[in-house]
Amino acid sequence: MILKKKNLKIATILPYKENYTIEKASAASLWVSEFFKKSKYKKNNFIYGHTKSKNFLTSNYKNIKLNNLESKLRSTTAEYARKLIKELNINSYNIIEIHNRPQLLFKLTKNVKCRYIFYFHNDPLSMKGSKSTRERLKILDSVDKIVFVSEWVRDRFFSNIDQKLLTKTEIVYPSVYKQNEIKKKKNIMFVGKLNYSKGYDLFKNSIIKILNEFPKWSAMSVGDEDRRNIYITHTNHKEMGFINHKKTLRLLNESEIAVVPSRWEEPFGRTALEAASCGCVTITTNKGGLKETTDYSILLKNIDSNNLYTELKKIIIDKNKRKKIQKLSRKNVKHLISDNTKVIDQIRESCAPLSSFIFLKKKLKILNLYNQGQKLNHRLYNISVGKKFTNGFIRNNHDVLEISDRDYLKSNKSLNLFPNKINFQKFLIETFKNYNPDLFFFGHTNNIDINTIEELKLINKNLIISQWNEDPIMTGLDYSKKNIANIKLYSDLIDHNFITTDPSVFPEFKKKKFNFFFVPVDQNIECFKVYNMRPEKDLFYAMSHGVNRAVLKEGIEDDRLIFLDKLIRKIPEIKYDFYGFSNRQPIWGNDFNNALINSKMGLNLSRGKPTKYYSSNRIASIVGNGLLTFIDNKVKLNDFFTKNEIIFYDSISDLADKIKFYAKKDTIRKKIARNGRYKYFKLFNETRISKYIVDVSFGKKSSLF
Repeated sequence: MILKKKNLKIATILPYKENYTIEKASAASLWVSEFFKKSKYKKNNFIYGHTKSKNFLTSNYKNIKLNNLESKLRSTTAEYARKLIKELNINSYNIIEIHNRPQLLFKLTKNVKCRYIFYFHNDPLSMKGSKSTRERLKILDSVDKIVFVSEWVRDRFFSNIDQKLLTKTEIVYPSVYKQNEIKKKKNIMFVGKLNYSKGYDLFKNSIIKILNEFPKWSAMSVGDEDRRNIYITHTNHKEMGFINHKKTLRLLNESEIAVVPSRWEEPFGRTALEAASCGCVTITTNKGGLKETTDYSILLKNIDSNNLYTELKKIIIDKNKRKKIQKLSRKNVKHLISDNTKVIDQIRESCAPLSSFIFLKKKLKILNLYNQGQKLNHRLYNISVGKKFTNGFIRNNHDVLEISDRDYLKSNKSLNLFPNKINFQKFLIETFKNYNPDLFFFGHTNNIDINTIEELKLINKNLIISQWNEDPIMTGLDYSKKNIANIKLYSDLIDHNFITTDPSVFPEFKKKKFNFFFVPVDQNIECFKVYNMRPEKDLFYAMSHGVNRAVLKEGIEDDRLIFLDKLIRKIPEIKYDFYGFSNRQPIWGNDFNNALINSKMGLNLSRGKPTKYYSSNRIASIVGNGLLTFIDNKVKLNDFFTKNEIIFYDSISDLADKIKFYAKKDTIRKKIARNGRYKYFKLFNETRISKYIVDVSFGKKSSLF
C-alpha cells in the first residue's frame, strides 16, 4: 500500500519521570528527540512529558505540570493520565505514541479515541502492566502497532504468546548519526550507571591494573548512582559524573576504547552503539540486546574482571588490530537515525486512518453492498445505482466484491419464516475477513448491525466506510423523514455519506462527512440515442410507489398525479406515454427501455417539492438515452447544464408551452437532446462518479463539476 500523508498530527507521550532536557536526557528522551528532528511529520508532532527544567531538547515539547510527585496518598500516574486525557481530547490527534508505560496506555485508550503506537524500551516482563500474558495480550489488542528497541525485548514480550501476532509489531533500534573522525587519545571510557548491574566493579578491578601497567593510558567514567558503593581511585582515572549527551559523544569520539561490561540483560545497549559509531574498540558482554548493537565489538567470554583485563591488554598492545576495529566500527554503523526515522514514519502511516491521506494506491479492494434485486428477477438492473458503482469501480481498475443484503436475508429465512439477521452479520464479517477490503461501500440498507460496523473497523483499522443514498431529502415529504432516519442510522459511525440532494438543504447535513453525487449514467446501460431514432410518442414519464413494488399502491396521494393531470388538460394534443399514472401500472427492465426509446421527450418529475439538485434516478435513463428532457428550474440543474442541453421550466404553464413547441421542432429538439446526453456522459458517467466516490472517501480533494 503506497500512501502519502500531508498533515499527520501526532502526540508522543513520555513517562513523566523521563527528563526531556539537554542536561538530563536519558534513553527514551534521546530516542524521541533524535527521530523527531528527521521526521517528515515534525511540524505536527508534539511531545508530552514532565520536568521542572526549562532547557528542552526540542521546541515542540509540551510540559505537563504535576502536583502529586511527592504525595504518598495520591497517584502521580493518575494525575498525569487525567491531564493528558484532557489535552489529547482538545487537540484531536491522528496518532498517539506512548513510550514504555503500559498502565498509562490502558488509561488513555479508555478515554481518548485514537490510533495508538506503543514503544517498549525495557524488558516487558519487568514492567507494571505487561508482566502477565493477559496484560501483554491486552496491549496487543489496544494498539495498532508495538515497536521494540531490540529483538531481545520483542522475544521477552512474546513469552507464552502465539508468534502469529508478531505481524502487529516492529523493531526499531535506537540510532545514531555518523560521527566525524577526530584524533584519538589513549583513553578508555565507561558510560552508564556506576553500579554492579552495569559491571562497574569489573571495570574498577581491571582498569586499575591496566593503568598501572600502561601509564600512558588514561580512563574516564561518565555516569552516576544514587546508592553508590563502587569508587575508583587512580591518578590516571577521571570521574566525570552525569554529563549531557553531546559531551558524552565528544568524549567517546576522542577515546580509543569503550567498555560496556553489563551483567544485567540490556534491553539494547545504546552506549555500545554510540561507542562503535565514534570509532571506539567496544568491549561488551552478550547480555540482552547488546549483541544487536554492532558487528565489531569484542565479546567477553566470561563476565569477570580478569577476562576484561585480558581483552583490554590485548587490544592496547595490538595497535593494528585496534585501528582496524576502530575503522570498521566507524564505517559500518549498524543503526542510523536517517534510516530508522523513515521506518518510524512508515509505521505511523500504516496506522493512520486513510481518510487523512492523499491516496495514491491505484488498485483497491471494494466491498459493495446494495440490493441487487435477485429476488425481483433483476428487473431493476437498468436503474440500479449500485450496479453502476460496481461497473465504475471495475473500469477504474479496482476489484469489487458484491453483497446483496436483502437477497441474502430472503434466501436464508429462519424456521419461523422471518429473515435471520444474526446469520447475515456472521456472513458479512466472515466475508470481510476473507476479502479484507480497503473500502466498504453500501447503500439503502438498515440490515447491518452497529456492532458489526465496529467489528469490521477492528479487523481492518485502515478501513474506509462510506454509504450512499439516492432517495429524496427534503422538507414537507413524509417519505423523506424515513429516509433521513435510515441515513442517520450509520452517518456518525462511518467516514463519508453520499446523497443525491445538495447537503445545504438540511443544515445538519452540512458537515464535511456529507457529499453530493449525481445519479450516474453507464455506457452499457444508457446505450440508446433516441435523437437518431424515429419514436412514435411525444412525451415519456414513468413513476412508481417504490422500486421493490411491481404495482401501484391503492389510496396513495401523490402531488405528481395532480401535476400530470393538469398538464394533460393543458395540452391534450400531445402523444403521452405515462406509466404509474391513471391506473397504468409501472414498467420495469427491458419493458421500461422499450417504452422509453419510443418517445421523443422525457419529463423528469420527482416526488415532493423541487429541491436543489435532487432528481429521481430516472433522469439518467431519460437524458442518458438521448431524450429531450424537461426539469423544474428550482432543482438548480442549470448549475451543470445549459438551456441548450436540458429544457428548464418555471411553472406548469411554461412546461406545457415548451412541450408543445419542441414536439413540432424535431431539428432543434434532437440537437438539444444530443447536447444533453453528451454533457451528462462527460460530467456524470459511471467511471467519473466512482472515481469521485473513491477520492472523497480517501481524503483527496475532488469535484464533480
